[in-house]
Amino acid sequence: MEKSTMSVQELSAQMGISLPKAYELVKQPGFPILRIGTRILVPVEAFHDWLMKKSGSGDS
Repeated sequence: MEKSTMSVQELSAQMGISLPKAYELVKQPGFPILRIGTRILVPVEAFHDWLMKKSGSGDS
């Protein structure tokens, strides 16, 4: 079964950005996150949708 969420550390590795940059990204308004206690999780599908919109591929 494929994971439905990823951690900020996994986001950092997937995007090839530093961990501090990944934390900056998840704090931006409109970036899809789930807060569970103090933990920040990124829903994988919502992240892919956000990425497509930001890259201009979602403007059809």
